[in-house]
Amino acid sequence: MHESPSPQQSLPGPMPAYGQQSYARPVPAYEQQPSFAAVPAPARWRYKPRRALWDNKAVRAGAVMLLLALCGLIILALVREQTGTEGFLVGLGLAVLPVPLLIAAFRWMDRVEPKPWRNLIFAFAWGACAATLVALLANTFATKWLVSTIDVSQRADAWGATFVAPVVEESAKAAAILLLFVFRRRDFNGIVDGVVIAGLTATGFAFTENILYLGNAFASDQSFGHSGLGSTTVATFFMRVLMSPFAHPLFTSMTGLGFGIAATFGPRRPVLRVVIPIAALLTAMVLHGVWNGSATLGGLAFLAVYALFMVPVFGVLTWLTIWSRQNELRTVRAHLPAYQAAGWLTPPEPIALSSMRARGIARDVARRHGGKPAAHAVAEYISFATSLAFLRQRAYRGTAGPDFTAREQELLHHLWQRKHIAQPALASAATTVPIPFVPPPSPWAGGYAGYPQQPGQHF
Repeated sequence: MHESPSPQQSLPGPMPAYGQQSYARPVPAYEQQPSFAAVPAPARWRYKPRRALWDNKAVRAGAVMLLLALCGLIILALVREQTGTEGFLVGLGLAVLPVPLLIAAFRWMDRVEPKPWRNLIFAFAWGACAATLVALLANTFATKWLVSTIDVSQRADAWGATFVAPVVEESAKAAAILLLFVFRRRDFNGIVDGVVIAGLTATGFAFTENILYLGNAFASDQSFGHSGLGSTTVATFFMRVLMSPFAHPLFTSMTGLGFGIAATFGPRRPVLRVVIPIAALLTAMVLHGVWNGSATLGGLAFLAVYALFMVPVFGVLTWLTIWSRQNELRTVRAHLPAYQAAGWLTPPEPIALSSMRARGIARDVARRHGGKPAAHAVAEYISFATSLAFLRQRAYRGTAGPDFTAREQELLHHLWQRKHIAQPALASAATTVPIPFVPPPSPWAGGYAGYPQQPGQHF
């Protein structure tokens, strides 16, 4: 085992929320911890509090997988019934084309603190299976209700698309964001997380919806003998896949944005934590309704809404997400010096870990000297250190859970077991990037404006 920190060094405790005397008990000094020689291998060292049966991860994961699989089978049967087997296969082949590009875009946004794959897979599967099933059934029922209750039989489809579909579909997609916000709160830190989860949920929803639209268009062309560039299939493909693949992700990202903002508020602001996601969901519904309404008008009205409204909104959201991504790097740079002062990190690490370029260089350095296993160890080290910074940030905000200390120590154990490989690589990478000035957390942000000046100093 590697040399341990000095017994005089101890890890700073959780930050007190602004205006409070103490957030939680201090993290115990290092000498009070069990010997690292007795710690199992990293893959087997996990924080496992006692939980009820339903809180068991395997039970919940199995139940969710079963539910999504059932929804997938039902929606598959319904879509195939409407489009026919041949139409379904054609629609599937065309609808899958934009999916890799959209997933790659959202994964790029998520590179600073990548979310667990199980969360991303759940979001996509919920959109593709559960949300589409709810939308298909609810839209059909609501449209029939409109026709039977209100005299809109001549424009039932337009009314349904403009007023019913946005409410039903955005609510169904928002359910995935809400579930992850509640049950995977540890992985939900801010705007980028909300937009990424919302975008992947909407990508899955658009994927299944495009199968339905493209399959129906192909079946219609087969019935009427249409083919070539003038066919309904080509027109539908151009409108839904080439011209507006971002439509559903854009709408639902508004909801994700609201949940991301709510994640930054502490328990002292319960009203804002509820009101902002609801307002964001309503915004998503309005955008969706405007888009669908313009599509029913056709021609110049649709192009005007597309160019003057949807494209600028998409540009603003993209800028905001990129800015938030950079802000995540500033969070890493601002919060890791507390662990450097306590002796857990070396001085170059906060600098290297707050630069995507330096992270890549560190992995390359490790790969040249130790092969793929070394590069993988560095990547894991970067991930754990980033999670540590965001955990610290939640303590500043007063949003960290009661397991803050246990989670903090778990992350530090993982860093300790990889430090002999990662720290030299990060030190080498830190010399290649300029040192940015990042101010410490401000009291106005719910924290305080200082770091410990001596190893072992507590807050």
